[in-house]
This record gives sequence, structure tokens and C-alpha cells, in this order.
Amino acid sequence: MATEKQGKAHEFNSAFKEPDRTCIGEKLYACQYCKKGFRQSGSCKRHERTHTGLKPYTCQYCDKCFTISGNCKKHERIHTGEKPYLCKHCGKSFTRSSQCSQHERIHTGVKPYTCKHCDKSFTRSSHCKEHERTHTGVKPYTCQYCKKGFRQLSHCKRHERTHTGEEPYTCKHCDKSFGDSSHCKKHERTHT
Repeated sequence: MATEKQGKAHEFNSAFKEPDRTCIGEKLYACQYCKKGFRQSGSCKRHERTHTGLKPYTCQYCDKCFTISGNCKKHERIHTGEKPYLCKHCGKSFTRSSQCSQHERIHTGVKPYTCKHCDKSFTRSSHCKEHERTHTGVKPYTCQYCKKGFRQLSHCKRHERTHTGEEPYTCKHCDKSFGDSSHCKKHERTHT
């Protein structure tokens, strides 16, 4: 019995003599194209696909291809209608966990994203970034026709329609079209 315990102790000690190099921060795998280091071989292989363009995962419904299997599975839910993530508060379902978490903030009032320039908080990171541009003056979206700058992509696209004359919003009650969704909604209220 004593020798069995000694044998197990020896196995335990020999198993931990050499520290796991991934645990101490060593990057054991290098991209063969750019030499970027990775701790896990799977992460390295995934990264290498950015260089090769290889997309080994194909949607079984529409043949769209993906570099990551998880992204393919998320995409397939568009076709199946599967919404496995349920809001704890109201039962509304979502295709992605991030969408569910974001929705649940409506119920909890949690606003985890705070402006760097003032104390205003937001439920979405993108809304916080858009707000921060009011402080910095950064306008990353430019009209392709007149080069006017905009803080939000949607505002830029709406402005570009003034140049093209495109009116993608149509009244549900008549055939009148609008370049701006808010103008269309305002018009639709005249019918009710």
C-alpha cells in the first residue's frame, strides 16, 4: 500500500516538474506568413486564414463560407429561425447571446459604456462611440458626392440620397416614397 502511494506521488510530481509554457505566457505557435505569435495552435490556424483567405466552413443552406465554425453556426440560424437565447425578464428570444445581453439591459437599466469626456452612459458600445464624436468633432463618414463629413454612417447615407434622389421608404397606404424613414412615418400618420 505504501509503494502505491509513493508511485502516485511520483506521478504527480513528475507531471508538474515542467511548467505548462502556455500558462506562463509563452507563445509557442507562430504564423507562417507574418510570424505573429500565439499560445494555442487553433488560434494560429484561424489567424493564418486571414492571409490565405481559406474559409473551410460552409453554410448547409446557402453555400456561404466562413473562416470560423462558430460564425457559420450563427449564420445558419438565419435560415433555421433558431433563437436559443432567451431574455430572463420577458422571454424574448435571440439568435446570438450578445443580442440577448444587450436587450436585457433594457430591463435592468445597466449602461456599461461611459463617455470618456462626460458622465453620460450607454447600453451599447456603438452608441457611446457615436456620442463621443460630439466632443471630439471626428466625422469618419464622408459623402461620396460632396465630401461633407458625418459622425454616423446612417446620417451620411441619408444625406447621399439627397444627391441620388433615391427614395427607398414607401408609404404602406399609398405609393408615395421618401428618402428618409422618419419623413415616411410622419406621412403615414396622415392616413390614420
